[in-house]
Amino acid sequence: MFDPATAVVPTKYWHKLDDGRIQCDLCPRYCHLREGQRGMCFVRMCQDDAIVLTTYGRSSGFCVDPIEKKPLNHFHPGTPVLSFGTAGCNLACKFCQNWDISKSRETDTLADSASPEALAATAERLGCTSVAFTYNDPVIFHEYAIDVAQACHERGIKTVAVTAGYVCDKPRQEFYQHVDAANVDLKAFTQDFYHKLAKGDLQPVLDTLIYLKRETGVWFELTTLIIPGGNDSERELEEMTQWVVEHLGPDVPMHFTAFHPDWQMLDVPPTPSKTLTRAREIAIRNGVRYPYTGNVHDVQGGSTICHECGQTLIVRDWYLLGDWNMTDVGCCVNCGTPCAGVFEGPAGDWGAKRLPVRIGG
Repeated sequence: MFDPATAVVPTKYWHKLDDGRIQCDLCPRYCHLREGQRGMCFVRMCQDDAIVLTTYGRSSGFCVDPIEKKPLNHFHPGTPVLSFGTAGCNLACKFCQNWDISKSRETDTLADSASPEALAATAERLGCTSVAFTYNDPVIFHEYAIDVAQACHERGIKTVAVTAGYVCDKPRQEFYQHVDAANVDLKAFTQDFYHKLAKGDLQPVLDTLIYLKRETGVWFELTTLIIPGGNDSERELEEMTQWVVEHLGPDVPMHFTAFHPDWQMLDVPPTPSKTLTRAREIAIRNGVRYPYTGNVHDVQGGSTICHECGQTLIVRDWYLLGDWNMTDVGCCVNCGTPCAGVFEGPAGDWGAKRLPVRIGG
């Protein structure tokens, strides 16, 4: 019987230092821990001269969402995804929009529990096409996420990672063997931003993106939360979108989403919708075929356009799908040009519904 209260599991990405401390090698933070200490992520701890995961099978909640909320616009559109997260995070973003979960240092946050098998069975029962590791970063619950992915794949259910991509090379390789799609949070395109506002580094995130493109078959999309005065300069948006096209190609969708004051940045105003429109226009100018705006009501900015003939392929109004002008395999009905993504059959009809779920066991 699965018992989340005792579900502390061993991990393998660590090594012992000469001074007796244990270095965690899961992410580029490389926390050095003595017995009983936790890493910055909160969920990985030094116990008996090894690093263990302390939150295996425990979640901050389960909910069925539209896949577009992740956001993924080109992966089984219109379908429901069973979403869950744990607690903690391996970055320290001052602007975190899920701070109550990612910044939590209380195990009481982890009120729900589910074994990988129970979670996969629930997704199947509810008709979910996929399961998403989200709300906080699955990098830090690596072992649990992989076990859930394996259980899901046995039932024909896809897996989605919503992540900041802040992970080391070997665990990155293992993790993405079990993931079908990802939305990677490219927070900005300067090291200064990452250092000051996220307490991390830009290069490991770029390394993850290049790895996904060159070494895997994972479908992935990018999200950048546009923060006024933080990462919204024309120069930065130019450099970011140019880099994406050069290193990842023109077919990777980019989501430019609106910031709202939260966590430790309550003094920064919300992002004007015109800023998101400008970011989208810059992306188009630099060759990004599928740029989107998010967290604002913008049907044009949320819809998918054929890059060849200009036909609107998918109309989106928030998370609701409207006109659908693609074949079942994802080609434009007007000119036949394929739309990049994972399209299998007609669009789903889940819409904008949000369904909280209790699993247990």
